[in-house]
Order: sequence, then structure tokens, then C-alpha cells
Amino acid sequence: MVRDQVEVVRGGGRRLGADEVAVAVAWMIQKPHKVGTFFGCIGTDHFGHILKQKADEAHVDAHYYEQSAQPTGTCAACITGDNRSLVANLAAANCYKKEKHLDMDSNWELVQKAKVYYIAGFFLTVSPESILKVAKHVSDNNKIFCMNLSAPFISQFFKDDLMKVMPYVDILFGNETEAATFAAEQGFKTKDIDEIASLCQDLPKENQKRRRVVVFTQGKDPTVATVGDKVTRFPVVDIDQNDIVDTNGAGDAFVGGFLSQLVLEQPLEECIRAGHYAANVIIQRVGCTFPKEPDFH
Repeated sequence: MVRDQVEVVRGGGRRLGADEVAVAVAWMIQKPHKVGTFFGCIGTDHFGHILKQKADEAHVDAHYYEQSAQPTGTCAACITGDNRSLVANLAAANCYKKEKHLDMDSNWELVQKAKVYYIAGFFLTVSPESILKVAKHVSDNNKIFCMNLSAPFISQFFKDDLMKVMPYVDILFGNETEAATFAAEQGFKTKDIDEIASLCQDLPKENQKRRRVVVFTQGKDPTVATVGDKVTRFPVVDIDQNDIVDTNGAGDAFVGGFLSQLVLEQPLEECIRAGHYAANVIIQRVGCTFPKEPDFH
């Protein structure tokens, strides 16, 4: 790789996953600061220090489980045009311990205070027991639990744990590839994304007070969402292909934008519009970064 073609985004600029979602929520809402709390695992090292520093600068109330067995996770992103490839060293991201962090009274009190919850499907590979503890709390208290399919391999190789959590999911996110893989693994016998969304909505659910909402993004194609008994398509924001700089984090930015309006109790259509806006902003910038303030009206 030619050195002058490599851009290092300092300070967690390549945030990926649920932390990027938390940053997007904070960016969209602006004030009050630290409207969202984030749990994760880092190492006691330089990159861990950077993540804490950048979370604070982004006004995210981050509470990390810090351990020394593994270094803080890192990720290299290779960008060619509007295509990308990620090379991740998960390291500390795989070391989260429920009994050493989530179960602590001070942390569980933060969980209890929340009204909307989001957990990436990736976390099923680390601590499904943590997800279930949170999910059951949410369901028992009629709050909102959101989850992302995250990647095709989650539906393929962590199917059992995923389906243990699915009954508690109030809002399910994913992209078209993840949706197709989930459908195949569940034996839906259809490749039509509208039908897949409808079938996902009708999967068994614990809290019958809330109808499950399913939201599938499709890149430049319209986002598919269940609205009541119907499946509706929402066009994305138009953009010139030449303006696309880096598609990393687009899905996470969408979820963050969506959640920023959900916590403000806005209708589904407005949540999706905010998601499209945040994703549109982030793909025009290097790394998972945002400008100082949003221009969302």
C-alpha cells in the first residue's frame, strides 16, 4: 500500500458499530449532552485512552469495562471508490464480562434509567447473556429494545443465540444482504425484501404491547420498513457518486439518526428521514466522522 494513500483518522475516527451509533445520536441531538450511555470493552492502553477521550468529546456517556488481557480493538479500512474492505483486530471487544461490568449496581442503574436500547448483533458473539438480561428488562418494563442483524455470519453461525433474543426485539435493523441471509437461514422461502420484512415482523414476540418494526436499508435504493400492517419504501437522499468519499459507518449513522428522533418520540417516517440524513453526511467524509453540527430540519 502506498504510504501517501493512507489516511489515519486520529482519535477513534474509524469508530465502527454501536459506539458510532451512540456518537451519531449525540451529534443529531446536540443538547442536552450525554443523552446516551454506551457500554463496551477496551484495553488499558493508548487506543483505549483515545476512545474514552473521543467519546467524551462527542458527548457520549461511555462506561467501558477495562481489562489488560487484550489490547483495545482496532480496524483498518481499505477504500476503493465507493467500495470498502475492513480488516479488524477485535481483541478487547471480545472480552466483555457480564459479571464484571453489566451486573455491577452502578452500571445496572444506568441501564434501568434508559428508555430506548440498542445492541448490535455483533455482540452475540461475545456476551449473549448480557443481551438477554437487558432485553428482558426492556420487555418487562414496556420500553423499546432495538437490535441490528449486523452481518450475514451472525444469522448463519450465531442463529440460536439470535433467535433467543429475537422475541424481545421491538425494532430490527439490517441491510439487504443481512436480510436475505436471515431469511434463508429461517427458511422463509422468499428473496423479496418486502416479504422478508413482513415475515420478520410476525416472528414470535414477548411484549405484545408493541408491534415489531423492521427496517432494512439498501444502500442507494429505498429503505424498506414495516408501518403497521404494511411494508413501505422510503427513498434515500440523492447524492452524486463523485461526492461519496467513504461508506464506512453509513449503516451505523443511519441507525444513530433514526434513534435520535425515536428518543424524541417522533413518528417512524421522521426517524427514517433522520437516518437517511445522517448516513448521507457520513459517506461524504473520511472515516466515521461528523461535522460540528447537523443541518437537519
